Order: sequence, then C-alpha cells, then structure tokens
Amino acid sequence: MFRTYRCRKCRGRLGLAERFSIFRRYGWNLVAYLIYQIIGLNIPQHTVVCGFNTVFHFDLHKNTLNHMKVRVGKYYAETRQQILAHIVQGSLVHADETRANIKGKIGFVWVLTNMNEVYYTLADSREGDMVQKLLPDYKGVLVSDFYTAYDSIGCPQKRCLIHLMRDLNDEVLDNPFDDQLKKIVTAFGVLLRPMVETVDRYGLKKHFLKKHLLGVEHFYRELEKTDWQSESALKCKDRFERNRDKLFTFLNYDGVPWNNNNAEHAVKAFARVRDNVAGASTAKGLEEYLVLLSVCQTCKYMGADFLDFLRSGEQDIHAFAESRRRRWHGRDRSVAVTSTAAIVSASDRAGS
Repeated sequence: MFRTYRCRKCRGRLGLAERFSIFRRYGWNLVAYLIYQIIGLNIPQHTVVCGFNTVFHFDLHKNTLNHMKVRVGKYYAETRQQILAHIVQGSLVHADETRANIKGKIGFVWVLTNMNEVYYTLADSREGDMVQKLLPDYKGVLVSDFYTAYDSIGCPQKRCLIHLMRDLNDEVLDNPFDDQLKKIVTAFGVLLRPMVETVDRYGLKKHFLKKHLLGVEHFYRELEKTDWQSESALKCKDRFERNRDKLFTFLNYDGVPWNNNNAEHAVKAFARVRDNVAGASTAKGLEEYLVLLSVCQTCKYMGADFLDFLRSGEQDIHAFAESRRRRWHGRDRSVAVTSTAAIVSASDRAGS
C-alpha cells in the first residue's frame, strides 16, 4: 500500500516505484512469478499461460505474457550492462559462442563470464570483431577454446585443456595404429594429471602450481628432439608448439582455471532456451531473453535466488546478494543468542 500524487502542471505521477509503473493491470509479484517460470524454469510461454489460467481460472493471453517479457527486459537492461562492466573490469574472463536460430536465420550468441557473473549478447556472425567490441581494452586473463578470433585480444590467454583432451582423444580414435601420436598424447596425460591433482588439493594457487613449469619445459624438449614421422603426430606437435604460451597460463596466475567450464555451463543454459524457443523468436525477442538470462544465470552464480531478486525489484544483483547475506548473518546471530539464553536458563533451572 502506498500513496501516489499527480502534478497538476505536467500530469506526471509521483511516489510510485519504477517497477510498479510498468504494468497498470498486473502486480509486480505476479509478473515476477511468470518471468521466473519462462526464464528460471525454462517453461514455454504457451505452457505457462495455460497452466496459470487453469489453476487460477484466469484469462491471461500469451501476447500479454510476451509483453511482460519485453517490459521486464527493458527494466533489467541496465542490470545486464552492470554485469558486463563487472566482468570487463575483473582479472578473469571466460568466453564462448554458440549458434542461435532466428526465424530460420543463423545468428550467434556470445557469452562472457567469470566466477560470479554471466553476460549474453546476440551477433549476426561469428567474426572476431564482436569479441573485440566486448573486450576492447581488457588486460586480464582470457580463457577460451581454440577459436582463432580470440587471438585478436591483446591480453594473457588460456586455452581450455578439456577441449584439447577431447580433440586428442578423437585423433587417437581416428588413428588407432599410430604409435607416435599415442606417445605424444600419453606424455601430455602424464604431464596434466599431477597439475589437476594439485588444483584439487590446494586450489588455483600459483604458489603450488608453478612447480609444474619444469614438467612443461621437459615435455616441450622431448617434443622438439623426437623425430616424428607420421602426419597425425606432426600435426599434434605443431598444435602444441603453436599454442605453447596459451596452454599452461594457469600455472603463472592465481585463480585461473585450466578449463573453460564456466563458459560452457553458461552456453548450456542458453541451449535450453534455444530448444525451448525452437527458432520462433525474432532477433529482438531473443535479445530480450538474453537480458533476462544474463540476470538469471548471474543470480545462480552468486548464490542468489532468481525469483527473490525479481520480486525485490532491485536492479543491482551485488547489492541484493549482499543484503541477503547480512540478513541471514543477523538471523544466525539472533538464533545463537537465543540458544545461549536458553542454555543459561536451563542450567539455572537445573541448579535450583
């Protein structure tokens, strides 16, 4: 309940929070609930409308729900820009891209993420100018797959070793009798295994990981001095040498993963939306999905509840998550004080 006012001169309304002025007929909690279903739970809009109308005996139209998505997307457009700003200003970025079906045409969704935030955006092509536009002056570490478009970014780079392992396994399966190829792949496995064990035990700490740099040097010395004859072995050797300064970057930095799993998880979240929409959305409609998906996935990465964030009307996810942490911390303290008082009271009664 709140009181609103209207200016006699300009007829503008005062005393009304922005989110309540977006919809005249529907409350913000209802809008948040519906948006949570289509974005957070990835339920098709038609199914959401049918279920809502059936349960509540309502007459909500699918076009109305789509109109809600459009307006809520505009409301959180600035939130997505804040997410991008946080990512670009950080010391670590994971990047990936995937196809998108736009009314039968092919587009590409680019994903930037770190440990806390996820940013999605739509592009017409897979050309490298998109990543240059997103990361024009980035100086942190960029983790990606082996797509050459990322080479245009002038920063320390880390190629995903899981991608490399998959490619090497495929090469071995395609050339099962090539002993030289097997020798390279086996040597790489022997090199990588203790690195992963160190990460599992101590985390992504340069202090503990830098000891493996000697193993990397030994691996490359053996790679150079061996006389490789098979075509697949020579191809494998060339790939290792070409990416020498990008494969083991994580050994020289704190907090840099050896894989690109963060970006791949974000891509999978979009893939579920892509399967849901099934090419029926326009570029504008898909961009609205990406705004809300950026907010949804960032909430998940930060441990905040997406529905609670929507209902709050807050536009800063960091501020929302911090307020929830303070609230829970204060609640834990009050529970501890109450428990202590109960123990003291019980001991007093036992003494009496």
